[in-house]
Amino acid sequence: MNQTFSTVVAPCLLGVWLMAGAAAEGAGAVEHGVAYLTAKGSDARLAKTAELTFFDLAQPTEKEPAVFIDPKRKFQTLIGIGGALTDASAETFYQLPKERQQEVLTAYFDPEKGNGYTLGRTHINSCDFSSASYTYVQTGDKELKSFNIAPDLKYRIPFIKEVLAKATKGFTLFASPWSPPAWMKSNGDMLHGGRLLPEYYDAWARYYACFLRAYAQQGVNLWGTTVQNEPMASQTWESCVYTAEEERDFVKNYLGPTLQKNGLGDKKIIIWDHNRGMMYQRAKVVLDDPEAAKYVWGVGYHWYVGDHFENVGRVREAYPETKLLFTEGCQGPFNAAQLNDWQWGEHYAECLINDFNQGAVGWTDWNVLLDEKGGPNHVQNYCFAPIHADTRTGALTYMNSFYYIGHFSKFIRPGARRIITSSTLDELETTGFQNEDGSLAVVVLNRTVKAQPFMLWLDGRAARAESPAHSIMSFVLANPAGAAQPEPGSAADHSEVH
Repeated sequence: MNQTFSTVVAPCLLGVWLMAGAAAEGAGAVEHGVAYLTAKGSDARLAKTAELTFFDLAQPTEKEPAVFIDPKRKFQTLIGIGGALTDASAETFYQLPKERQQEVLTAYFDPEKGNGYTLGRTHINSCDFSSASYTYVQTGDKELKSFNIAPDLKYRIPFIKEVLAKATKGFTLFASPWSPPAWMKSNGDMLHGGRLLPEYYDAWARYYACFLRAYAQQGVNLWGTTVQNEPMASQTWESCVYTAEEERDFVKNYLGPTLQKNGLGDKKIIIWDHNRGMMYQRAKVVLDDPEAAKYVWGVGYHWYVGDHFENVGRVREAYPETKLLFTEGCQGPFNAAQLNDWQWGEHYAECLINDFNQGAVGWTDWNVLLDEKGGPNHVQNYCFAPIHADTRTGALTYMNSFYYIGHFSKFIRPGARRIITSSTLDELETTGFQNEDGSLAVVVLNRTVKAQPFMLWLDGRAARAESPAHSIMSFVLANPAGAAQPEPGSAADHSEVH
């Protein structure tokens, strides 16, 4: 779908039907809310469809489908939702006309007019979504005297600065390395896996510190870093393999102490950064060692090779003080004929709902912007992004994934606490949060071919709604009187970048 970004106000017959009942008297009752809709076969895209009016209903029957909301039960605090600011995204961005550049910035990062992204990821050295491989030092410079982030100054850092300027309510940015320089590795190659040679553990740890300081000097204060992108994958692009024990020992003996020694001890260290399937075993090896665990803020993970949502919960159960962060997910291979397929957005929403319900504190998509080929990518690993730009014409294509992600990022803000939302139907998947202002944001996903009537129910009050086939809905309820607000300072672990 080629279009200018907008939210479309849909008539109620395309979105929800809401039956108003008698208004309850007395304090402590939710009265009103707003429904937003994206639905297949309609023009509704993050569309405000109707106002909700609640009525008294002490007890729904089993024949009345419902989503129960309980804001008194609170769980993890959100740090943000967003996507990756890669070389590919930045290079594509600067091939667009100025007005299209501003459209992209507004669509993603404006907290009022757009999706309000508040979380991002970037890379240390090149990755596959770079136009070429590069590092920041000369070959053999173990002392890192030649360290220079010049490759990033052409497109990536200017793009990041524009993002930070648009994200006026704060932005959390972390980094990930895809590979050390080739001369530090067992295979002498940035690509095709290989291992970090033990004699370069110290130099590589200092490399992270140099990167963090260099970005800070450019006005980009990074919040943290993962240890290694996909440390069990030997890829045709930049990659480096670590065993769990190697990652543990690198964090314990080199990366953690080096950041501390260089005044960077406040930077968050995130282990694993690979798929959900292996995350429990990989986390256990590191976190069961107190001398390694003391440096670890959290466990990052991706969505490839199966869903395995339960493994996110396993890590939360075993290590409740360790944060869980979704660090990458994208879809592909790129095929322009599939840009409008509805499955893409639904998969994003399925993962967002399940990851949050299993304890994730943040969720990071992969490239925010790619070109008409699904790149640039120097090994032709072309993929989809929520927005594609035709660099020949300047036209932008918004995939439905853009809107599906927006149903979370626009309404669930940093500092929000997850609450209980419980569906009586398998067909309706749901999650919910209470924002710092006390408002409730509840997301309901319907991936089936049938419309489904249901009720939102909260403390003896209900509003009737209908979820269209293949749709996602966000319900925003003003702070219900009597619903406890998040504790002051609940977002203290959320660092903003200005």
